[in-house]
Amino acid sequence: MLRKPVALLAAASLLSVALSTAPANAQTAASSQSLDPHANETKAQRDARMKWWREARFGMFIHWGLYAELGGVYKDKSTDGAGEWMMHDLQIPVADYASYAKQFDPEQFNADKWVSYAKAAGMKYIVMTAKHHEGFAMYPTKVDDFNINARTPFHRDPIGEMAAACKKAGIKFGVYYSQNLDWHHPGGGTAGSSWDPAQKGDFDQYFMKVTVPQVQELVTSYHPSVIWWDIPGDLTPDETRAITAAFSSDPALIYNNRMGGGIPGDTETPEQRIPPKGFPGRDWETCMTINNTWGFKVHDTDFKSTETLLRNLIDIASKGGNYLLNVGPDSHGVIPAPEVERITAMGSWLKHNGESIYATSASPYKKLAFDGRATVKGDKLYLNVFAWPDSGLTLTGLQTGVKGARALASGEKLAVTKAADGTLTIAKPGKIDPISTAIVLKLAGPPVVTEAEVLTAPQADGSYALTASDSTTIGGVQVEHDGDNANLGYWINAPDAAQWRIHVPAGAEGSYTAKLNYSCEPGNEGSTVAVQVDGVDSAITGTIPKTASWDDYQTLPLTGTLTLTPGAHTITILPKIKPGYAVMNLRRITLAKE
Repeated sequence: MLRKPVALLAAASLLSVALSTAPANAQTAASSQSLDPHANETKAQRDARMKWWREARFGMFIHWGLYAELGGVYKDKSTDGAGEWMMHDLQIPVADYASYAKQFDPEQFNADKWVSYAKAAGMKYIVMTAKHHEGFAMYPTKVDDFNINARTPFHRDPIGEMAAACKKAGIKFGVYYSQNLDWHHPGGGTAGSSWDPAQKGDFDQYFMKVTVPQVQELVTSYHPSVIWWDIPGDLTPDETRAITAAFSSDPALIYNNRMGGGIPGDTETPEQRIPPKGFPGRDWETCMTINNTWGFKVHDTDFKSTETLLRNLIDIASKGGNYLLNVGPDSHGVIPAPEVERITAMGSWLKHNGESIYATSASPYKKLAFDGRATVKGDKLYLNVFAWPDSGLTLTGLQTGVKGARALASGEKLAVTKAADGTLTIAKPGKIDPISTAIVLKLAGPPVVTEAEVLTAPQADGSYALTASDSTTIGGVQVEHDGDNANLGYWINAPDAAQWRIHVPAGAEGSYTAKLNYSCEPGNEGSTVAVQVDGVDSAITGTIPKTASWDDYQTLPLTGTLTLTPGAHTITILPKIKPGYAVMNLRRITLAKE
């Protein structure tokens, strides 16, 4: 998986690895647009192509390759990283790593069983690694013999068997393909400097002689519904043209934003995180592990709880996204029991409450008055309540009439009362689910919600804490993570900005100073930022110094002051000069009265 900065990429990440495929200039944009197979697709055509994927909401990711044979251990040395990255992280020689294929014999692999796990979990599609960064193909490619059919005692075609099993079970099948990184074939990207002379070669030749024909094989032989690219590279127009030609024979194919070459793809792919506000206007999918590795690692037994996984799914659906949850089979072809147990438990919940997840759209609420999430489907508003409030479950701002309410799991009808101010109170059902109690409100039409503007008020000491979670972003800036650890990231364009709405009560007017809680990886320092009040530059400015890494947050006092008068104001921070790739990561701005 794409999980850390690599030299192959033209740009570093603000927290992990940059996934932006935005063209650098108008000429590149025009060129990329012309090479995009879906550049001229109408909205209606796109909606029809994406329909099944948007309705699915939940899929299974399978990372399985030669790395499963090693299980995260090489010559008694364990990798600290993910299992599928161990060849890179431990700098294993090409021939030595390839030799493990002779003993890779996953005799217990059963495609029908794997697919049955996905069905029981309530997953609607499966994406499986056809070739990861190690360069080992999990199908009998004709490009060369570095594949599971030719090099191992197994002599079978797991990709073909999975495709057939999915078709039989009525589940969509997709393939993951590492198109840029390849640590085995000469010329393939290495994510930094190569460590074996056998890796030396020309990337263009590698791409044209390995990547392009293998992509064509996968599309024509297995007819996947999805191609899941990884590590977007700085492809030439010829390379981009060649790879798009290899897969564009299937106009229904869905592919993500990690191909490179300026092709935006169909889906955003936040990894191991749930974006607090989703990706408005873009289809998106959070991919996540159940433990801490994608490929099997024998020592990784840190499995997330069923509650965490299920609430993740609910949270993602409430933001309009999909959840692609990974399993990592071992060298015998067995998916670890703790992973099977957890996804099966998720399926049990979905069997009774899946109506609140599948084919739904994002919540009409920016914030609920209880611990839970909301989704919508036509004239139905679904509420997933994580903890039933002692004071009762209330909804404000719903303008559409309510015809009735019931608990999904039990079918129990629930009374709904309406106060004079329009606040709705929903009766507590007889049975509460400790993970999430799903409620459906039948409405008189699609829900219309009016929410009062929430202004940030001063804290007890009179200061304002303007956090990433409470910001409104402009341009490509994204809110990463949730809660106290949320930060503004992907700040790679100078016009991009972040804003907050604040309320200044009478008596709190006056001059304020500002300080940032920020990080800035070396090589990106030097951006000059300014703070505006209601669209007008204040006297507050500052130059962003480097910190140890994107994860090293420091406090930076800015110079100058700004003046606030009683009432509502918009505070904006934006870069004026950006010499590096990125401006910074920003957790909060603190405004303190002088």
